[in-house]
Formats: sequence, C-alpha cells, structure tokens
Amino acid sequence: MSESEPTATTAGSYGAIVVVGGGCYGGYYVRQLGRARQAGALTWDEVIVVDRDPSCRVAQALAAGEIATPAVRVAVADWTAFFRAYLDGACTDPTAVARDAIVPSPLMPHLMYEWLLARTGALWPARAVVTRPVAGAPAVPWQRSAPTGTLYVSFAEWVCPVNCIEPATCPKTREARWWTMPVALQEYVDAECAAGRRLAGPIIFHCTHRAYGVGMFDTAAAVRADAIVRDAGTHGPADVLIGTVSHCHGAVNVLSIGERRGNDC
Repeated sequence: MSESEPTATTAGSYGAIVVVGGGCYGGYYVRQLGRARQAGALTWDEVIVVDRDPSCRVAQALAAGEIATPAVRVAVADWTAFFRAYLDGACTDPTAVARDAIVPSPLMPHLMYEWLLARTGALWPARAVVTRPVAGAPAVPWQRSAPTGTLYVSFAEWVCPVNCIEPATCPKTREARWWTMPVALQEYVDAECAAGRRLAGPIIFHCTHRAYGVGMFDTAAAVRADAIVRDAGTHGPADVLIGTVSHCHGAVNVLSIGERRGNDC
C-alpha cells in the first residue's frame, strides 16, 4: 500500500508543523512558513523545531527577536527520541495529530524507518525485527547504499537545488517531469512479488511541496504505516519496503519481521 497522496492538511490549515532541525535548513523553512502565512497560503497552531542543541540557529534567532513567524518553539531533543514519543503518541491518539505535518531535512537519517523499526521491535520482542538489504535494484538511475542499510535513490544524476519544489517541468532538463518515486517503488515491489519474493508495501512517506518552498508529509502517514506493519507481521514473517521520498529523491529500507517464538503474538 502506498501512502503517496497528501491528505486534507494540504488545504493549508495545520495543527502542529514539526520541522526537523534548527540549523540552516530549519531556519529557512521557518522563514518560508512565515512568508506563506503572511500571504494567506498556510495557517497553523504551532511550529515545533526539533534540535538537540538548545543554542541552535533557530533558538538564537527566536531569542534575538529575529523570527517574525508566529507560534514557533524549539523542542530540545534528539530527533530519534522526539519522534519515538511524538509518533507513538500519534498512534495512540490519531485524532490529536490529524492536522499535523512534518517537514524533513535533506540531510537527516531515515527517521521514519528508524521509528518503525524500534516500534515493531517493541511490539514483538521475541521475534527478530531487523533491517534487510534492498534486494535487486529499483528502476531509478542513481542509487547508493549506506552502512545503516538505507538505500538512497534519485532520479537526478545531477546536483539539484535544495529549494527545488519538483515542478511538472524539471528546472534542470527543461522537460516534463515524467517520474515520481512512489510509483517507482510500487513497481519495484510488484516486480519482486512477481518474481516470487514476498515483499509488503511500499509504505511511503511522501514529502510534497505545500507552499513557499516548504515540503511536508502528514503525520497521519505514520499512523497508517504502523497499521500496515502490524497487519503484515500478524500474519507471519514479513519483509516490508519503507521509503521517505519526494518525487525525485528518497531513502528506502526493508523492515524484516521474523517468525513468532514462544508466546509472542
């Protein structure tokens, strides 16, 4: 199942917008959110900037009164710890985060996968819950594997500007952007299954442009992802493809759930 389509929050009214990182990227996104709100493109209850450094760039700018964007606060926390608490809470009370969204950072690790890996391991402590290599190769021209097991993929064989909103016409090729990563990953899963290799998913956290250069995916995607993983593991051993992607780029992992042992259910 692909969670590739934005939901109702794309209408522009948000609860919390969670920004990953309070450095140069986070600061840029906070400024752009302010411009979007001033133009009437977006509204929100609060913007939460997550950074483990209490003196990060955003925190310093807030203290100096240099940020005009309203309702911004810094959550001083490690990203992994923050999302473990925030997304676990979202799964417990989905209605509380129904209007929330997450703004990822271009340089962050695969945080959504790390959360699902830890949450699944806690759910089935007597089963082997591990990261498996992505077998074969999705039909994407650029790919690199990290020591963590994450496969980074891109349709771009060139350097893209960080603030590219992935429009219908690619600013590099000057031609129609025919590609989109969620479709490529769905085709990869279909091909693996057709070849007799069982692979569930893909679970896709699809970051799409919302306004003024800011891309997001809805927190509700994490709630759906958790349900999909639980369903796959309940029926026995399972491998699940999980990706956090935009149209052009992405980070992909395979979450592997082993056999039941003892009284583990």
